[in-house]
Amino acid sequence: MSDPRVRPVGPYPISQGGWHEGGSSKAYVTNDWRLEKPVVDLEKCVGCLYCWVYCPEPAIDLLDRAGKGPSKVRIDYDHCKGCGICQQVCPPKAIKMVPEEEEVANNGSI
Repeated sequence: MSDPRVRPVGPYPISQGGWHEGGSSKAYVTNDWRLEKPVVDLEKCVGCLYCWVYCPEPAIDLLDRAGKGPSKVRIDYDHCKGCGICQQVCPPKAIKMVPEEEEVANNGSI
């Protein structure tokens, strides 16, 4: 008779108490429990990239500036968990946390 507490070795659904194989979290959409989302004001963004450095997930994307100064950022909402670290570390206060329900234009920019 098998012990019901023993599970087979290998990945199985998290809902069953399992785990995923190792790798980049970029492969998984992880935004389904976020209550607030960051919105970037590109007029205030100076391209310091503090948000990119401190973001614990791959949720900050760099906008291509084609050699025209520091890169601005946009939020990848598929990977943002809404932790608010980006807002806290942004020197010019260009990132604002808003309720998840609010619509955002321009792919994460006000």
